Amino acid sequence: MTAIRKTDIRAAMLLALAGFGMLSVGDGVVKSLANEWPGTAVAALRYGIGTVFLCGLLAIREGKSGFSTARPFLHIGRGAAVAFASVMFFLSIFAMPLAEATAIQFINPMFVAIGSALFLGERASKAVWLSTALAFAGVMIVLRPNVALLGWAAFLPLLAAVGLACMMILNRKAAGEGSALKMQVLISAAATPILIATALVGHYSGVPQLHVPVPDWSVIGRCALVACTASVSHALVYMATERASPALIAPMVYVQLIVAIVLGAAAYGDWPDLTAVAGSILIIVSGLLLWRHQTGARATPLPTQGDAR
Repeated sequence: MTAIRKTDIRAAMLLALAGFGMLSVGDGVVKSLANEWPGTAVAALRYGIGTVFLCGLLAIREGKSGFSTARPFLHIGRGAAVAFASVMFFLSIFAMPLAEATAIQFINPMFVAIGSALFLGERASKAVWLSTALAFAGVMIVLRPNVALLGWAAFLPLLAAVGLACMMILNRKAAGEGSALKMQVLISAAATPILIATALVGHYSGVPQLHVPVPDWSVIGRCALVACTASVSHALVYMATERASPALIAPMVYVQLIVAIVLGAAAYGDWPDLTAVAGSILIIVSGLLLWRHQTGARATPLPTQGDAR
């Protein structure tokens, strides 16, 4: 029995590593679209393709009942939150190094913990506030050189983290309504029209960076690839949670930063400086402290069922 359990844990960790790592691979593909298509349009097409695929899969597995919900406005809220997070994150990796945008995203669990205390009545302990303070310090260290270079655009990944935190809090309210696939379909189906509307508003706004030209076939292909990698990533992480506690595999999420650093350096020449590395380490330490505290009470929520990717 013990040997089987160890095998399950090892398999879960490997699945989680593959799933989280693949998310950063998708981010690397998105970054290759910079200066070819606006982030608003990339997010809309990525979610549109993903929604069609997921709806087809849900129809096969659960039929018409899989698409029903008694709380449509809750899922519209989830969709709006992930749509906002997606646009902010895609714009951020267009503007700044992939590793630094990814590192700032990891402040998300602290926002979730604070939001849960404010809106769900969960008690925020001293460990939560300490982790949050450390994470914000790390974010400020990572942001410092980028603010001087990019101005307000440097705060885009921070806004994306806020959007993801809102989504995860709403995910808790929607918990238990259906399968993981159904929850993914509902949030994706809600986010897609919001993202399409956002892309259209940007296109007609007159802002050159948001103009949506007719895409080259390679742009469509890369958006489809990102949709596929994101769907596979979420499936791998879900499979990992079937084999082991989410609290056990939650730290595997930090492989995203390692993959982002490697991809950023190899594909785009974005080598992180010592300041960015120091800030990233501080953010990771804060996340691990929060995870260690939460494992004594409940499982840490994982960024699935509507990740910004």
